[in-house]
Amino acid sequence: MIQQKLIIAVDGYSSCGKSTFARAIAAKYGYLFIDSGAMYRAVTLFCIREGLVGEGFINREEITSMLPMIDISFSYNPDKGEYETYLNSENVEWEIRSVEVTKHVSEVSKISEVRTRMVELQRQIGYFRGIVMDGRDIGTVVFPDADLKIFMTASVDVRAHRRHKELEEKGIDSDFEEIREAMVKRDNIDETREISPLRKADDALVLDNSDMSVNEQMEWISGIIDKMINEGKD
Repeated sequence: MIQQKLIIAVDGYSSCGKSTFARAIAAKYGYLFIDSGAMYRAVTLFCIREGLVGEGFINREEITSMLPMIDISFSYNPDKGEYETYLNSENVEWEIRSVEVTKHVSEVSKISEVRTRMVELQRQIGYFRGIVMDGRDIGTVVFPDADLKIFMTASVDVRAHRRHKELEEKGIDSDFEEIREAMVKRDNIDETREISPLRKADDALVLDNSDMSVNEQMEWISGIIDKMINEGKD
């Protein structure tokens, strides 16, 4: 039993399996898992529904003014054994994973007011520690003093195949090339945006899981966490 709760930050590219990896860590050590990417996807879904973002346009001023109307929370689903995302009390866990949301989430996420609000909410959630949070700027911006930081990566083809398979398993029609194109575009936006760009924290451990199973990843991270515990991080 870990006495002093840790903050574990998992950053990296989209569809690297960050959420699956972070969920597994949280489950093993009895921590709370927070999918920060789901929070940005929920904001993006709200903007799409309100007609504030679409192909070739984005209304930044209206998005900023409507942020107070957006409430994002997580609720544990015992049947699935995982937390689900709620937008203004509506379960949107599946809808936020759609290709349409994926196309626009980077544009919405790079708005400084959006990021400021989300970081504020994320820090509130992590106040009591004992959490595993995944995203793109958790170890660099949200929790720069996190006890453990992991930066995940994988080839774009591997990531596109993973997202395509995920959508197909959920019964959502998708096109591999369209997913890959959206992913390459998102990588570029995430890496070059002025506000909180995607980058590896100087003290983060790199995990390239292109050819690794979830079990192999867990074996790797468990050795690291257990060593931290044994060395007095508990």
